[in-house]
Amino acid sequence: MNRKEGLVFVWPISTRIIHWIIAISFTASLITSFYENYLHYHVAFGWIFGVMLIYRIIWGFVGPRYATFNTFKLKPKDLVWYFQEKIIDRWRKIPPGHNPASSWYTILVVSVGSVIVISGLLLYGIQEAKGIFSFLNTDYYMYMDIVDAVHKYASWFLASWACIHILGVMVEQFYHKTSMVFAMITGYKKSEGEDTDVTPFGVFASYAFIILSVIAFYYIVSTYDNFFTRSKFALINYEKENQVYYHDCGDCHKVYPPFLFPKRSWERIMDKLDNHFGEEITENNISMGARESIKKYLYANSAEHSTREVSYKMLKSIGDGRPKSTSKVMYWRETHADIDPSVYKRKSIKDRSNCSACHKDFEYGNLDDTNIKIPD
Repeated sequence: MNRKEGLVFVWPISTRIIHWIIAISFTASLITSFYENYLHYHVAFGWIFGVMLIYRIIWGFVGPRYATFNTFKLKPKDLVWYFQEKIIDRWRKIPPGHNPASSWYTILVVSVGSVIVISGLLLYGIQEAKGIFSFLNTDYYMYMDIVDAVHKYASWFLASWACIHILGVMVEQFYHKTSMVFAMITGYKKSEGEDTDVTPFGVFASYAFIILSVIAFYYIVSTYDNFFTRSKFALINYEKENQVYYHDCGDCHKVYPPFLFPKRSWERIMDKLDNHFGEEITENNISMGARESIKKYLYANSAEHSTREVSYKMLKSIGDGRPKSTSKVMYWRETHADIDPSVYKRKSIKDRSNCSACHKDFEYGNLDDTNIKIPD
């Protein structure tokens, strides 16, 4: 017996909440992906999206009526007829569960969404050297561009279909007058059929996943050093690693991480100390013995010997060149393209080469996206 005449109770409240969590977490992940200093939140929303997808897959096998995969209409002829009927009969009856279009869309979300989550976790580990797959950075860092492409294109593909899905819901709502928008709010659809019921265990499991996602989100964003976001790269104490480099070079400017440049760039810089960015460095400033010590340290720790994202991308961007300044490298220009040139003239920055002004802990070799803050 139906609870309301002319309506079928299709979506329990737990299902509706999780539906919106999936939609919101994916949208939030997509938006935060445009802001490098929001990477932490991007990862947190991505984890929620992944947890909810796991729930939806499980629900597709053990869930209530209308939620299981065996009730989906996946035959191509049914999909063709669905669109034909929409044109032929504006007032046709709609099924209580998934129609052919929403059936295919749900499968698309689950499958492509899984690709997005898995590629995102792999990318976070390989490129950023963070998270549960950070150990992969050492041997697979050179594949970060491939994994990045899979992650981005899959995300945009799903985002495009999400827009098509929303358009379809709007057509149902305003043209066919089926109140489709409110179905995922109230749980009721204008249709014929039996109301759905959820077992007590099903209710418990649903809310358990919801609570789990909230806890995971809070845990991830509460600290930068946790199981989900911990980096394999520790802060580098350059004074401890090479006191000569730290003190002799650091007397005039904050030390630059050696992994920023290839060996040939450091050779060019160290061999032209008589004109070091407009300054003459003499033996009174840095002795010949100190220079040799600095050279050996820079060469041994140059970009060729690092698996960090910035090292890999700087090398790829530089090609056969040997620039002396990071701001002359195309990779640097691309990553800083959205910054207004006037920002570099601020007293707190003064120059494009002052990386430490915006990158917290730059002098410790930390160039994490989450540590970027442009000073006033």
